[in-house]
Amino acid sequence: IKVVAEDWERRQYYQLREATFRDEQKILKEDRDEHDFKALAIVAIGQIFGEHDRVIGAVRIFPEAEQTWWGGRLCVDPVYRHQHAIGKALINAAVSTAKNLGCTTFLATVQQQNERYFQKLCWDTVHELNVANLPHVLMQAQVENYPLQHVVMQAYRYREV
Repeated sequence: IKVVAEDWERRQYYQLREATFRDEQKILKEDRDEHDFKALAIVAIGQIFGEHDRVIGAVRIFPEAEQTWWGGRLCVDPVYRHQHAIGKALINAAVSTAKNLGCTTFLATVQQQNERYFQKLCWDTVHELNVANLPHVLMQAQVENYPLQHVVMQAYRYREV
């Protein structure tokens, strides 16, 4: 799990998002939005037969205010979805990275069928809502239950230099 730093990682990050939210789930006609300009992209990298790296999971985080951050566009390649550890690791990296950057409130709009999964990872449901005519829930992470994650921060600092 790492912050996107290379061009190929960013390309595959967007390709996975579009394949998931536009092509597979048909939720969005256009996956990219105004939040992408300020978002920090985090990816899970997998190896094919130990030789070639590729993005197999992704999430983005972005600030709304100084201490309030949002996570979104969490997706995992269909081949790896049965490995729940990938989604969990991406969520952990997202919240922990934002916490490193001063976040005290971390929010996400989550598809309703994933609500229990997030609750098991120390998230609270705030309220129900609809996004693209599909049931979602606004959820808030219990930030205090997430560790600081210095490995991800080092990658972020490197990107900013």
